[in-house]
Amino acid sequence: MNIVDAFDIDLSQHELICLVGAGGKTTTMFALAQELKARGKSVLVTTTTNIYYPSASECDEVIIDGSADTGILKHAEPGRIIGLGGDIIKERKLSGIDRECIAKLYEGKRFDCILVECDGAKHKPIKAPAAYEPVVPDNATKAIGVIGLDAVGNPITEDYVHRLEQFCDVVQRRPGEMIDEEAVVELVVSAQGLFKGVPDGCKKYVVLNKAEDSRRKASAGNILISLLQRDSIPVTKCVIASMACNRIYP
Repeated sequence: MNIVDAFDIDLSQHELICLVGAGGKTTTMFALAQELKARGKSVLVTTTTNIYYPSASECDEVIIDGSADTGILKHAEPGRIIGLGGDIIKERKLSGIDRECIAKLYEGKRFDCILVECDGAKHKPIKAPAAYEPVVPDNATKAIGVIGLDAVGNPITEDYVHRLEQFCDVVQRRPGEMIDEEAVVELVVSAQGLFKGVPDGCKKYVVLNKAEDSRRKASAGNILISLLQRDSIPVTKCVIASMACNRIYP
């Protein structure tokens, strides 16, 4: 399975895809951007929070403009990836773009696909959102929620969890307890968990990322089975992947 099929992307339609969670959001975003570029699509990559300044291998051009003037992006050429940030801030990061501006860019259909990173995770493999997170445009068509499988089997500490207090509240665990597979399931299904703030009608995709060995793949399978046993889940599809290795598993 390739990444375009994994997220049910219809190449004849415009998409506004938001990425939330932890454990490989940026890697997933640029993997998807590169595949869309290879298929001749115009792609805008941006954020409503902060992301590291894209490399030349990730974006063909980076535009810095915090004016919320959508007119600066009139010409989207096929087969190109444009990065957009409000400003360059410390640690060579791009600051975010107003979500209303991103919504207008999508409505204007200037790009075949807009990819937006909507929250931060400080390089931790798992997180729960704060009260003000994520910042998702109201007209997002899809949301990709990423969870790093390297969190499973480790303790609930700040070494592995971003927003520790919120995470404990969502998954009903205490600090220091183990992050087990059921904690991951609770994070996915909770209204205050992985897809908090994602608009109604937006299709939701879970990525169980970093499935790079048999133990993590087995853990991902157990999480999927447990999700399917729930009466209802707010998810269109669950994808098991190693995005860094460009692998999507059936």
